Amino acid sequence: MKPVTVSADVPQTPEQVYDFLDVMAHHESFTDHYLTDWRHGGPDRGVGSRATVTAALGGTRTDVAIEVVEADAPRRIVERNVSAAGRRLAHGTYTVEPLPTGGSHVSFTYAWERAPVADRLLAPVVRAVMRRANRTVMRRLAAELARRESAAGS
Repeated sequence: MKPVTVSADVPQTPEQVYDFLDVMAHHESFTDHYLTDWRHGGPDRGVGSRATVTAALGGTRTDVAIEVVEADAPRRIVERNVSAAGRRLAHGTYTVEPLPTGGSHVSFTYAWERAPVADRLLAPVVRAVMRRANRTVMRRLAAELARRESAAGS
């Protein structure tokens, strides 16, 4: 299946964005509209940080094991996602790039390595659902970064 990429521009520096994304527990605050029941393991941040969540998308619920498998500060974080009893394997990659005028361009790419037959048969629908959910993730990430920056400045 073709990957799905979404992005957002935020006023925070790449280092600020990366430092926030690097902590797995922070992800709950901007993904809990479809990823719930967060259970954390491993280190708080960096490679080996992991969580098991329940994903509710397209009328289905499934547990997803998420683990950070690559980290290249302050540019890139790669997470491995395993779900559907191991039949679905994907990688989620956050890329953070500086903007010429300041701030950062943050993108997230969800790329399937293997997918259940139903996902492959309904690939256009599955990709549209993932794109919509992850666009919301990017909007909520930008809002959460702004909220934390405002709280720190208070």
